[in-house]
Amino acid sequence: MPLVFLSLDDTLLDRSGAFRLWAKGFLDEVSAPHDDLEWLVSVDADGLTSRWDLADLIRDRYRLRVPTIDLVDELRTGPLTYERLDPMVSCALEIAADAGLVPLVVTNGPTEQQESRIRRTGLERYVADWVISEECGVSKPNPRIFALAAQRVRMRLAGAWVVGDSPEADIGGAAALGLPSVWLHRGRSWVDNRFAPTHVAGNVIQAISAIMATR
Repeated sequence: MPLVFLSLDDTLLDRSGAFRLWAKGFLDEVSAPHDDLEWLVSVDADGLTSRWDLADLIRDRYRLRVPTIDLVDELRTGPLTYERLDPMVSCALEIAADAGLVPLVVTNGPTEQQESRIRRTGLERYVADWVISEECGVSKPNPRIFALAAQRVRMRLAGAWVVGDSPEADIGGAAALGLPSVWLHRGRSWVDNRFAPTHVAGNVIQAISAIMATR
């Protein structure tokens, strides 16, 4: 029963899509041009930009008078209202489990927020467990977070797979452990010459299929 370590953002849950939907509504609220959507998505950088830094960029661009802390709170919670678990993803996870794979979420981020997303979307019903960087004190790509995840479900790392959209955090983490991996390209090309994924897929459904095809 091999483990499958799955990233949360833009792998199991469409974080970028939810942010884009929120951004459209926000730009309407501040009477900003719709062309600014791509600017806002760009400076968000898939959530890697600090919410405080992003709030300052938005306040400066649109000359908003709202307190920064209020805008930070909106940036943290607003996009989550648009986040849903794709039924195809839940179906793929069920098929994986039926085939003897053990899906396990390994994600960086704040414990309360990430766990809330897992539970609120119903993802918890389709995974064996989850490990969150803030909770365990170590982040991807550090190999220890994957080792801790394996310990959480009392399984060995041998034979495990890593699936995610981040070249550094997910595929880099897999490479550090010598584990096979599937990179979700999201329309991008692989450019890192230090390591490479075992497979490349367009979504988690294709990733699960690729893993099952190797068994």
